[in-house]
Amino acid sequence: MAIKKLDSIFRPKRIALVGVSNNPDSVGGITLRNLVGGGFNGVVYPVNPRREAVFGIPCYPDVKSLPKTPDLAVIMTVAEAVPQLVQDCGEAGIHGVIIMSAGFKEAGEAGKKLEEQVKAEKAKFPDMRIVGPNCLGILVPGLNMNVSFAQTMPKKGHVAFISQSGALCTSVLDWAYESNIGFSNFVSIGNSMDVSFGDLIDYFGQDPNTKSIVLYVESIANARAFMSAARAFSREKPIIVYKSGRYPESAAAAASHTGAMASEDSVYDAVFRRAGLARVFEFGNIFDFTDLVGRKRIPKGNRLAIVTNAGGPGVMATDSLLSMGGSLVKLSEETMQKLNDYLPSFWSHGNPVDVLGDATPERFARAAEIVLEDKEVDSVLVLLTPQAMTDPTATAQAIATMSKNTTKSIMTSWLGGAAMHEGIHILNQNGISNYPAPEQAIRAFMTLSDYSENQQILYETPREVPVSFQYDRNELRQKYLTQVFPKAKVLNEDDSKMLVNDYGIDTTHPTPATTEDEAVKIAEEKGYPVVLKIYSPDIIHKSDVGGVALNIENEEMVRATFRNMVKTVAEKRPEARIDGITVQKMVDTRDGIELIVGTKKDPVFGTVMLVGMGGTTAELFKDQRLEFPPLNEHLARQMLRSLKIYPLLKGWRGDAPKNIDKLIEVLIRMSYLAADYPEIEELDINPLIVTPNDVIALDARIVVDEELLTTPAKEYSHLIMRPYPESLIKEAILRDGTPVTLRPIRPEDEPMWLELLGSCSKESIYHRFRYDFYFDSHEVASQFCFIDYDREIAIVAEHEKENGKNELIGVGRLIADPDVEIMEYAVLITDKWQKKELGFTLTSYCLEIAKSRGIKKLAAETTRDNKPMISVFRKLNFKIRFNEDTTVTVNKDLEQE
Repeated sequence: MAIKKLDSIFRPKRIALVGVSNNPDSVGGITLRNLVGGGFNGVVYPVNPRREAVFGIPCYPDVKSLPKTPDLAVIMTVAEAVPQLVQDCGEAGIHGVIIMSAGFKEAGEAGKKLEEQVKAEKAKFPDMRIVGPNCLGILVPGLNMNVSFAQTMPKKGHVAFISQSGALCTSVLDWAYESNIGFSNFVSIGNSMDVSFGDLIDYFGQDPNTKSIVLYVESIANARAFMSAARAFSREKPIIVYKSGRYPESAAAAASHTGAMASEDSVYDAVFRRAGLARVFEFGNIFDFTDLVGRKRIPKGNRLAIVTNAGGPGVMATDSLLSMGGSLVKLSEETMQKLNDYLPSFWSHGNPVDVLGDATPERFARAAEIVLEDKEVDSVLVLLTPQAMTDPTATAQAIATMSKNTTKSIMTSWLGGAAMHEGIHILNQNGISNYPAPEQAIRAFMTLSDYSENQQILYETPREVPVSFQYDRNELRQKYLTQVFPKAKVLNEDDSKMLVNDYGIDTTHPTPATTEDEAVKIAEEKGYPVVLKIYSPDIIHKSDVGGVALNIENEEMVRATFRNMVKTVAEKRPEARIDGITVQKMVDTRDGIELIVGTKKDPVFGTVMLVGMGGTTAELFKDQRLEFPPLNEHLARQMLRSLKIYPLLKGWRGDAPKNIDKLIEVLIRMSYLAADYPEIEELDINPLIVTPNDVIALDARIVVDEELLTTPAKEYSHLIMRPYPESLIKEAILRDGTPVTLRPIRPEDEPMWLELLGSCSKESIYHRFRYDFYFDSHEVASQFCFIDYDREIAIVAEHEKENGKNELIGVGRLIADPDVEIMEYAVLITDKWQKKELGFTLTSYCLEIAKSRGIKKLAAETTRDNKPMISVFRKLNFKIRFNEDTTVTVNKDLEQE
């Protein structure tokens, strides 16, 4: 009930202000004035044992003395008094608390201890939720409720604003008031000791008055909850994020190239991208984008057309567009012909479309309309400058009228002062975003197109890449945990490569040698040329100390290199233990590309994967992409496509293309490895050589998290997202003896899911969805196949047909509420496979899964004529209620079983 309890904070009927004083300029005084004078329709109780009344309002000595239990208590006392006051609130039955008081973890060690005391008191009351401490408060304009010490109340709107900085909140409120921007909710979360970004995304994601969410982030604590909530709602409600503190020197102590390259900001960037959020890098642009995305016309790409009545602004907009990576679309021949037929002969004959300084409103609108009809155009920007013949107001009306005939995004920039105001008002009233300067419009458009592209990428159906393993991964894990990882904090190259190789990634095999003679013997056995590397547990970056020698072609070179390498490394690293050198076969890399592939365990977001340009210059050029395991084919391919060196992998200027499919398989295998071993702190494969035929790891290094060897981690706690739950795959036999596989659905199942629904009758579809459900599109199918396994489980029944191909014949789906306490259940069986007890089999298994996850209640709904499923629910002891409107509600209390 944790999310539902937030109603006590954002929809209270009674509010207690604890610590309010008579000083009108104090935090308490301003908050009381805001509530009483701002039109709040509830009851306000001032609480202060030293006052009989505050501003003429009777005051109570403590929360236990109040005539009725308030929904919300706002604490504004000195920090030292807060723990006891939280206890008092809990004992009084108050479920919502806002702590405005400062002096907690932001104030140093003493403050941290005090905050821990508050947490301890809060833990005694599971139904209590706390915003803060060290926060400005909250504002809900729709309720005329200003529970803050901000001086202004913004207008009502549809944007929820959530910020960790109270000072920034006051600035945004002042700016929003001047700019006439409205909010559904405005929240300062301060230290976010309890209520976090994830909680509020869950809450506002379900709020019908909130259409988009804006976050000002300094840091994120509960990463998995944040990712789960953001992924759940980012498709329906755009979430815009600004992250401050982008350049802390956090990689200085990293023990590997991956550790150094996976900086804090690059990890946050990967989080926002994977969650489907829109990130802005300049705070001033955040509401430009919010305004544009609120128009609900999301472009499919970054191909922009510009219509203008002056050349200069068109050039400015083009420069901004190209500098930000956008595309000035080349208009089709058909579009060019239409423009030639309509516009004066002196028009620009290209994009930007200069309709000339004497353009009438009709010319502006018709030119924009023609451009928008071009299939290659994703969006149009209309620029107007005030010239002698220009009518800004009538042109705005013409553009507004034309906009009703298109679904594509239209932006405008009416450049000027007072003469533009009426036209701008018309544009805004008709759902068209206007910007003071072309550059602002371009920045908002590029953020929107990046957001659109990111959403498409996240839900693009991946190809299935069969990945099998030579060994049982559970047995392999026990071997490494007991025999290999305890050897050293930093595993030697041989042990590191052994694990990589066991996961199906080809490696070279180094053999240690302690003497020259031994090195020569090994080299001759492997065959020249060979590679020699220094063998030391204390040296990670061997090239930095002269510890790598390539193309050693004979005995004489082996002996000389052995002597020189040991001597040189000893001089450069006198404290290092040197056990000799390793010898391995030299791989022909002339047609290969050097990459780096690795993992790093981030302290907040868990294990993150990296791929990029490899070799000794990897950290210099930082051509890299970060992602979070688990990976599928599409995510792995997108990682590669984002690299600047991707054209080299595709084949550059006549070079043979490299084996990208094998490289994708390697990334997926690394994803499995990362998921299976929370004990790996850092892992480097550098270089990973990719040739036209093969992919091979030339060097590998693993850093072990020694603490986890003695204190095992909870399963998958090191991952920000729950991986595909392989443990839920099981075999079942239907009543007629047919074997089926019950397993969680995967994104790759989309084609089979569409076939499943396509084989169902209208009656079966109606019984499942309760309306004439249109399913035959990727946008719809992806919502059912791309799921967050933390919140949702869809168990499909898979059957092998006579031709050897598989088909889906049924699916049972469990969807949890944000608190993951109640799950809704629905089931669909294709007509051909009904009356074979498949519905009973799927429902029984889903019931078993819900119980194992600690779900308290299972609920479902069907219709009276769906007698087979009513029978299934009856067999499984669900409570069944027949409603007056022909619906049937069923539920099962799992806590009582």
